[in-house]
Amino acid sequence: MQAVCREHAFLAVRAGVSLKYTASFRCFSGCEGSWPLTRAIYTCPTCGGLLAVKHDVAALAETPGAEWRRMFDTRWNARAASGVWSKREWVAPEIPDDAVGTTGEGMTPLYPAKRLAEELGIGELLVKQCGTTHTGSFKDLGMTVLVSVVNHAKKTGALDVRAIACASTGDTSAALAAYGAAAGLPVVVLLPRGMVSTAQLVQPLAHGARVLALDTDFDGCMRVVRELASRQLVYLANSMNPLRIEGQKTVAIEIAQQLGWEPPDWIVIPSGNLGNASALYSGFALAKELGVTTRLPRLAVAQAENANPMYLAYVAGKTEVAAVVAKATQASAIRIGNPVSAPRAMAALGAMNGVVEQASEAELADACARADRTGLYADPHTGVAIACAAKLRAKGVIGANERVVVVSTASALKFTEFKLAYHEKRLEGVPTPLANEPISLPADVDAVSKHL
Repeated sequence: MQAVCREHAFLAVRAGVSLKYTASFRCFSGCEGSWPLTRAIYTCPTCGGLLAVKHDVAALAETPGAEWRRMFDTRWNARAASGVWSKREWVAPEIPDDAVGTTGEGMTPLYPAKRLAEELGIGELLVKQCGTTHTGSFKDLGMTVLVSVVNHAKKTGALDVRAIACASTGDTSAALAAYGAAAGLPVVVLLPRGMVSTAQLVQPLAHGARVLALDTDFDGCMRVVRELASRQLVYLANSMNPLRIEGQKTVAIEIAQQLGWEPPDWIVIPSGNLGNASALYSGFALAKELGVTTRLPRLAVAQAENANPMYLAYVAGKTEVAAVVAKATQASAIRIGNPVSAPRAMAALGAMNGVVEQASEAELADACARADRTGLYADPHTGVAIACAAKLRAKGVIGANERVVVVSTASALKFTEFKLAYHEKRLEGVPTPLANEPISLPADVDAVSKHL
């Protein structure tokens, strides 16, 4: 009978909505109260702290871990519409198919970086290529969930939405604009003027979002959008909204799945607003709790030295992250001095026996160039993660025979200016030992032959 019930629940999910599983907003710190996912609420009314999405784990646990593995493996195929929604019971189980907006996000490659692993002295190094998604970053994973919930809430009359809005250093705005356009929902993005790459700026413009370039940094944009949300002028789409975390946590589940449901020894992720660090913990923790995996990996949060509030807190032995003024960094998407998801990330760090490392501008640029020479094409944020993994290995924190997964959060095609500036030796104050400049020669066979 239990197997029949499980199959009934599985079929109900395939039909578009779970008849068995539920999720709601709860206070991250444990205050009383719960709220439906369709409500526009971003902080706990009691303590003012962050919220989290809490699932009915008891209902999920009625299905054995082996059965979840079978279900998820069955859904991982070329016909699957989405890596996120293939795990919908663990994400947003009450959202029907007709409200789901997907661009085929997730199910991204886990690239075996063998040559780079040899150079860094790491036993096994794999790179989770999240930049191969629709808009070129892992932000798609969270945005499909957020926009789908808003779409469902709007259709059912639970939410009156003028516009969905975000502050962004580039990737979040691209993802929100694309998913908003697909759902027919108006989008407003607030960007720090002159601090976003051309490729990232073009994306929300192309999707028809209203783009506001403010004379401030990301933290300043975040202050403005939070106030707009508090006045109920917009629906907030930044990662302080835990719906984003729900989609992003599927990265952890995918990594375990791609490794035969055996988590790696280490997971290294570049992080600015710190939502992705907490998302990884959420995914790995739920998989362990439901018996899908048997352990948690260790977490390494990688930050740029010029935007390193969590690193500073970690080395000082503090449990709270103090805001800093973030300085210019080539890793512009993580140029954040006041990360709103810091409490979630610190909890994840403790639960996963984690560490925090930082990379200078020279270290991240060199890491990108070294990775590219082995066949990767690394964006500056992935460069931060690779540089930090190398430093942790050199210190002996990462063991010689351990399996390490670096999460590549975006496509390097968004950062062509950075890549070209490196090879043309135009990165101010940054040595470029692996620069590869084009060589000008006359259009003459003998001249070319002599050079070769």
